Amino acid sequence: MTDSATATTTVDDTAWTQRFDTIMPFGSSTASKRPRLLPEEPEVVVRGEGCRVWDDQGREFIDYRNALGPITLGYRFPAVDEAIRAQLDRGILFGHPSPLECEVAERFCQHVPGMEQARFLKTGGEAIAAAIRIARAYTGRDHVIQIGYNGWLNGLGAGAAALPGQSAPAPAGVPAALAALHHPARWNDLAQVAELLEAHPGQVAAVVVAADYARMAEGATFYPALRALLDQHGTLLVLDEIVTGFRIALGGVNEHFDARADLAVYGKGMANGMPIAVYAGRREVMEACGPGRATISTTFGGETLSLAAASACLDTYLGSDVVGHLWRQGTTLWDQVRGLFESYDLPLSVAGLAPCPAFVATDDTPGLLDTFLRAAYRHGVSLYNVSYVNLSHADADVAETVERLGRACADVADQAATA
Repeated sequence: MTDSATATTTVDDTAWTQRFDTIMPFGSSTASKRPRLLPEEPEVVVRGEGCRVWDDQGREFIDYRNALGPITLGYRFPAVDEAIRAQLDRGILFGHPSPLECEVAERFCQHVPGMEQARFLKTGGEAIAAAIRIARAYTGRDHVIQIGYNGWLNGLGAGAAALPGQSAPAPAGVPAALAALHHPARWNDLAQVAELLEAHPGQVAAVVVAADYARMAEGATFYPALRALLDQHGTLLVLDEIVTGFRIALGGVNEHFDARADLAVYGKGMANGMPIAVYAGRREVMEACGPGRATISTTFGGETLSLAAASACLDTYLGSDVVGHLWRQGTTLWDQVRGLFESYDLPLSVAGLAPCPAFVATDDTPGLLDTFLRAAYRHGVSLYNVSYVNLSHADADVAETVERLGRACADVADQAATA
């Protein structure tokens, strides 16, 4: 198979989903990437450029999946790719720290409010695991309350999110004794958090929060009230900013809502697709993972290509008002998409803040959202339950998207009328 926009299918390239399902559980190393809506949805993507991707059939899509969030600047963004190439000539990984490791940590803490020390990992799930371990070491407590999806490593309590939007009564592969220390709670349900704190007095190390995308605006009241409640109990606030960081604001919801987190983790928006995550926080708390305390260490934490990409991303964010662009283009696009739903009388909407909203059904019509997503793929727009604009979505791309989605909505309305 050739890596080009006009790649044609060969015998070996057919039935990718069948091949993936045969060789790996879930049909992908990332559960959410396995295609559900074939044949409209691409089985594989072979190339990206700016805000567009191409599959192995040569079909072009204006892309709003953005690798499930990490692509905030655009595919093959020149400044980032050039930084990676330049660092590749110097080396990828050494037996001692690279200067980049210190420099990027310094710049991160300088520009992300409330963060005084930082360390690097590769994925969001392990960064949350690190933050939980630090919180336990700092407080001497064992219990953790978790709100939202905090990565596969941390779906430990009964009823916790094993994947975004999916929970299980008993987490498979987790010893009951460990699951008993993790307590899932609902977004913006302060009473439930208070009840859990009172049920385990002086035993809760932290409340870990990933914002609800569709209802994120409620954070304006929820985060301050949660902070005040946790202060009463000596419990730390850990924010999962893997999606919201470098998107809602440079510092994510912690900055946007002035949440005053003790610890926070960032990742997806930091390096435009290169694998990196940061766990960071107040110096006093972060020092709990220093020498002789809670050991968190990994060979690849200081890998230089991702750090070079992160440095170039910071340059771009600080010089090009990336966050402002995500808000402006997101507002323009999703307001028009809501208008399309209304004009075609489709019980669908786009809810949440403009940089990372969620598609929601407004009644119980079965399967309607999937029908719309299929139609969007058919007309060359790649969407997800949570969809994102990136810096490369220019005005013309947004206008073309609205035109294509208008045709998709017409298809859905026609299909509903003849059902």
